[in-house]
Amino acid sequence: MRVLLVEDDRMIGEAVEGSLKQAGYATDWVRDGSSAIAALDTHRYELVLLDLGVPKRDGHEVLAHIRRCRQGVPVLIVSARDALDERLRGLDGGADDYVLKPFEMAELLARMRAVIRRRAGAPDPIMSNGVLSLDPVSREAAAGGASVQLTAREFSLLHALLMRPGAILSRHELEGRIYGWNEEVESNAVEFLIHAVRKKLGSAAIKNVRGVGWMVSKQG
Repeated sequence: MRVLLVEDDRMIGEAVEGSLKQAGYATDWVRDGSSAIAALDTHRYELVLLDLGVPKRDGHEVLAHIRRCRQGVPVLIVSARDALDERLRGLDGGADDYVLKPFEMAELLARMRAVIRRRAGAPDPIMSNGVLSLDPVSREAAAGGASVQLTAREFSLLHALLMRPGAILSRHELEGRIYGWNEEVESNAVEFLIHAVRKKLGSAAIKNVRGVGWMVSKQG
């Protein structure tokens, strides 16, 4: 899953970026509103973490741009602005949630998962296609009654596929969900991860559509 982090404070940005990557999120970090809009116009994200007090274009401008052009992407405001009118303005402007700084990273991750579930219309925290299941909290996957622990990138791969069971995702699409801007991607990285997941969950867990990409079945 790919996340856009919009945060101008270096210490907060580095801490959040590191925690997100450890939790299995591919993260692109920008430090001003203009860069955020440029990133949104050229990449697809599953979630935006948005500080309001960023330079060049403030967070409210970025939010307005998102809702004009990218109606589906969830936005979670993360801000030190605790006044009621700021919170109402953000939520009424289209934000899905509002988290006040300072915050605990565990709570931010939980709120991210909740926002993503609501947007996907899936209140159950466990993702499943009837054969495979994935717990986004523990990063445990299960198939045939057996549970296994996934690495961060194995989790990202399976999460991307289970977000859209039955849809074929290309190598380029999967790389975009698994790796951020500054991460080097080897030519066979996706195949290596698919092999690792199949080794843990069985060869039928992920299906190859020759010349097109990979998928998990829509209905088990």
